[in-house]
Amino acid sequence: MRFKLGDKVSVLDDDIIGIVTEISDQTLIIETEDGFDMEFSISEVIHAKPINSRLFDTTDLKTVISEKEQSYKHKSIKVKPKERNLAAMEVDLHIHQITTSNKHMSNFDMLNLQLDTARYKLEFAIKKRIQKVVFIHGVGEGVLKTELDYLFGRYDSIKFYPADYQKYGLGATEVYIFQNAKPN
Repeated sequence: MRFKLGDKVSVLDDDIIGIVTEISDQTLIIETEDGFDMEFSISEVIHAKPINSRLFDTTDLKTVISEKEQSYKHKSIKVKPKERNLAAMEVDLHIHQITTSNKHMSNFDMLNLQLDTARYKLEFAIKKRIQKVVFIHGVGEGVLKTELDYLFGRYDSIKFYPADYQKYGLGATEVYIFQNAKPN
């Protein structure tokens, strides 16, 4: 901060206010309200803000009260925090949720089925204008999550981020679909 002679300043960690009387390289000498000269580092001092006398003016008290009463009349509908954060659609990509039998499927086949399901559900959400979708992929070794990140990164009209940790842990990704964008 830049200080000049005559500036009213306040000391950060103490209840001292004064006027700058001398400025050297990294120190200021201020004359306190009690008439004492004290030396402080520039980093310990800030400009003192003058108290606005209009701040305590009571002539507009009736208008303030009427404005407050008006604001109480126009109450908005409150949405509970839990309802506000609920995802509109959940897609569980665990293989046992997608298919009835995976005995004869290789890991490659299972991963492709999961990715095809994710792509289909994402396209469905975009077409139906569903704003939020949570893809539950589990933690595992992170292969499915990495592939999902690559898939989601190919869409311009979405952003994706880890889903609510308290509800899903580390095993889910939430996708937010921008509604004003045209579907891919």
